[in-house]
Amino acid sequence: MSTTPPLGSPQRPVRVAVVGAGPAGFFTAEALLKRDAPVFSVDLVERLPTPFGLVRAGVAPDHQKIKGVTKTFEKTAKSDRFRFIGNVEVGKDVSAAELAAHYDQVVYAVGSAVDRRLGIPGEELRDCHPATAFVGWYNAHPDFRDFPFDLSATRAIVVGVGNVALDIARVLLRSPEELAKTDIAGQALEQLRTSRVREVVVVARRGPAQAAFTPSELRDIAALAGVAVKLDTAAVEADAEHLDGIEPQARKNVELMLSLVRAAPHDAERTLRLEFWASPVEVLGDGRDRVRGLRLERTEPVRGPDGVKARGTGQHFELDAGLVFRSIGYFGSPLPGVPFDAKAGIIPNVDGRVTESPGGAVRKATYAVGWIRRGPLGVIGTNKADGVAVAERMVEDVPGLMAASDAARSHAAVDALLASRKLRVTSYAAWSAIDAVEVAAGQDRGKVREKFTSVEEMMNALLRAAPPREPD
Repeated sequence: MSTTPPLGSPQRPVRVAVVGAGPAGFFTAEALLKRDAPVFSVDLVERLPTPFGLVRAGVAPDHQKIKGVTKTFEKTAKSDRFRFIGNVEVGKDVSAAELAAHYDQVVYAVGSAVDRRLGIPGEELRDCHPATAFVGWYNAHPDFRDFPFDLSATRAIVVGVGNVALDIARVLLRSPEELAKTDIAGQALEQLRTSRVREVVVVARRGPAQAAFTPSELRDIAALAGVAVKLDTAAVEADAEHLDGIEPQARKNVELMLSLVRAAPHDAERTLRLEFWASPVEVLGDGRDRVRGLRLERTEPVRGPDGVKARGTGQHFELDAGLVFRSIGYFGSPLPGVPFDAKAGIIPNVDGRVTESPGGAVRKATYAVGWIRRGPLGVIGTNKADGVAVAERMVEDVPGLMAASDAARSHAAVDALLASRKLRVTSYAAWSAIDAVEVAAGQDRGKVREKFTSVEEMMNALLRAAPPREPD
């Protein structure tokens, strides 16, 4: 008499679908696959044909060292209990309910892809853009390849003072010849070659000590040839007098800014200007749906038990500019059939276990990890600890999982479902073929790689690499 192998055994691993192939998804998969007991099998489901999420499409092209984390992800992908299922969008190609029917556990690692809005008049003008669109555009994300950026203005403004804001400033200010060696999107590079932007103003509602960027981001810009960094000396020196008790990163930022204001001035073709204690109140138009500037209110510090906050002074001023980016944080998007907290912009959860509503009942065998779990906080490495923690919750829940037939929860059943939808699914081997073509094309141009900028281009490259067999 045959017996059914227990769930979590090598003969019947816990089958997991991780939705989203960015860092949070890969780190969760790694944590699960490293375990000897219970044993897990992971399918990583991604709407694009390519893996790696924001490492591929969010990290700036001139930060290649950060992108080296993909070597860790590649090790995970080599596991015989790992599968990459690319070019499949959950909520469109397959439903959340179908995933729940075919897997023992489902993890959502879809990130936070929407920019927060400023909520001020004029934000709808055609030259006022979300940071995600510009970042996606220069990183060859298929969603943004045709985004209409006009770089004919001499001054651009970035509202927000995080790492993404400085990434945008650096890409606009760095010489195209230096960017040409990276994996920047081809069409973005060509447009940046003709850019007339010579000054980028980064606007912060609070002061130097509250800047969210890491010191290395500002240091990278200060080191650029032909670029000067201008700061409000009074604001920097005021914060330098109150360094006791502040976070180490804030201290390093202020100390770096203090060294910059005390450095000997030098002539430069391009300028980064950090405008502290200023809050946008209106994007100004020229009457033809184009941006002509930004109206701001001067703010002042108010110190309290919760730290330093900004208070409006009633004094206003204007900055001329032909281009405005908002970079004040990110927000998650709802997935059909998956609970969503519209106020917080996350999937509601308790320690990674998804709940039906904020504070509601736990949805069995369903999890959230990364930014969609905790909000857009931290850097790439932060997601590793998050992935490990959520994996631990999943392990704890294995004994309570309902037994299900292997017919429903099997590779064959999933593959049959996808085939019935006539989807052009990419495997990790297919990604490797796309990767090889991009790297070879980049070498021909003296670049790290030449990325495809559309799904169609990627799929056509696969057909050329492995043309369909003629029928016998």
